[in-house]
Amino acid sequence: MAVDSANSKVNSEQLWARRLDDLCFELCCIPFFAYDIALGDIVETDERFTITRVSVPSGRYVFRAYFGESYYPRDIMAQELESRGALIEWSSTNLLAIDAKDHSHAAELAAYLQEHEDLGHLMYETGRSS
Repeated sequence: MAVDSANSKVNSEQLWARRLDDLCFELCCIPFFAYDIALGDIVETDERFTITRVSVPSGRYVFRAYFGESYYPRDIMAQELESRGALIEWSSTNLLAIDAKDHSHAAELAAYLQEHEDLGHLMYETGRSS
């Protein structure tokens, strides 16, 4: 499945999903690059399996943390996020996708990530384009 480039800052991203019918899928991963979709969203696609819209939002939130040249231990960060109830997926040693279960959980994780960004441990962003 690919992301519709009109709704995303990337041209495409392969996403794991569970097929619900011919052109409808439930996302089974945390997007690393695509915006405005999240784990558990039900999405519709075109015949090329490019996402055209989210038909049923999961209510989950996505964050991405980039470590770059930081010397802060990435495994410690992963453990701390998981202890706060976040789901995580690594794309590389420098890029971590983070899932929050709802709005209040997202606010808690955003505050935690901002604290670490202020300390120079990472840079983070949300998975929302607006």
